[in-house]
Amino acid sequence: MLQQFLLVAGAHFLALLSPGPDFFLILRYAVAWGRGQAALVSLGIGLANALFILLAMGGLMALDAEARPFIVIQWAGGAFLLYMGIQFIRQAGQTRLEVGSRSEIDAPTGAALGALLAGLASGLLNPKNALFYASLFAVLHARSTPVGVQSLYALWMIAVVLGWDLLVGHLAGHPGLIRRFGHSLRHIERLAGALLILLGLGIVTARLDPGLLAIF
Repeated sequence: MLQQFLLVAGAHFLALLSPGPDFFLILRYAVAWGRGQAALVSLGIGLANALFILLAMGGLMALDAEARPFIVIQWAGGAFLLYMGIQFIRQAGQTRLEVGSRSEIDAPTGAALGALLAGLASGLLNPKNALFYASLFAVLHARSTPVGVQSLYALWMIAVVLGWDLLVGHLAGHPGLIRRFGHSLRHIERLAGALLILLGLGIVTARLDPGLLAIF
């Protein structure tokens, strides 16, 4: 069980470290209007991720393990993880992080709600989030992971997403730290890609030969 946790949690966290639309939205708000606004954006993104996680876990639990829809989801999840893993490795090091100086413009009236909704929309409108979580929970279902353990995974992922996004908003006030993080992105993305490929292979082997699943 510890090996499974390290693989799934590690892949999730490393994929989270790779900058995407959510990452740059947080940076934009932090640089333009400060850490408070960035924290609200982070909360919105965290809520969106929580919704996708709960839908992925609950939706897959409602399906019979041998039903055709579940098998299709498993194959699609495995293929998506393999695709993401390959893309992470191929595009490693191509992202450039540029952080300007802190703006002195005050946040406009109603900005708190706007920041929260911006984060929520960013998370909900990114189809990769839904596919990613559905794929991760397909791995857990393939291994017949107990519901209680899956719930702990869900809580862990929600906490990590919110914690990381809040940290990004905080670090945006220190451009030097962001740049140093950018210098390590190549290695982070390659490692994330390798772990995602392992997870994808775990689903594929589960469908081809359930006996091979113990390897993962």
